[in-house]
Amino acid sequence: MPVKIRLQRHGKKGKPFYWIIAADVRAARDGKYLEKLGIYNPNTNPATIELDVDGAVTWLQNGAQPTDTARAILSYKGVLIKNHLAGGVRKGAITEEQAAEKFQAWLDEKEGRVTAKKDTLAKAGDATKQKAFEAEKEANAKREAAAAEAVAAEVAAAAEVVAAAEAAKAQKEADAEAAKAPKEEAVAEETEAEPAKEVDTEDKKEA
Repeated sequence: MPVKIRLQRHGKKGKPFYWIIAADVRAARDGKYLEKLGIYNPNTNPATIELDVDGAVTWLQNGAQPTDTARAILSYKGVLIKNHLAGGVRKGAITEEQAAEKFQAWLDEKEGRVTAKKDTLAKAGDATKQKAFEAEKEANAKREAAAAEAVAAEVAAAAEVVAAAEAAKAQKEADAEAAKAPKEEAVAEETEAEPAKEVDTEDKKEA
């Protein structure tokens, strides 16, 4: 029975994740499978891959053929190199201990690269957050400056209104004083003329 190692889609529309399965090549895409070997979630960064490495190696040794996508995942998780090392052990080229050491060295190197990538992504994320924070801080400063300018403009306008009102009041008072002055002068002149008139009358009587 020919077997394929392939992906089987699951998840919501727009956010799929996949099971890594071994299935009969005649089975429907979403039909029955022989064994679930792991999962592949491309929605995370980096993508999440969980895989039964030994189970996948066993299927390869039994003749299963991976699809192109499945082969890339198997290679990423070390299934292909472990299968290659197992072939060397069967041929007597290396011992099982040597094969295990080589595979562990490969895993360590791979883990180092993955960790470095995660660190790079984390630093990039921190830099993006810091940049966004600085942009928001600058925007807040501009808004505060604009608000302060608006308040200052309102205060200046209010001061101008008050000054204009005070000036108008002062002008009104000055006009009132100016209108009142001629009347007071006329009254004063009349008051000075009356005693002189009385003196003239008395002089005429004595004569």
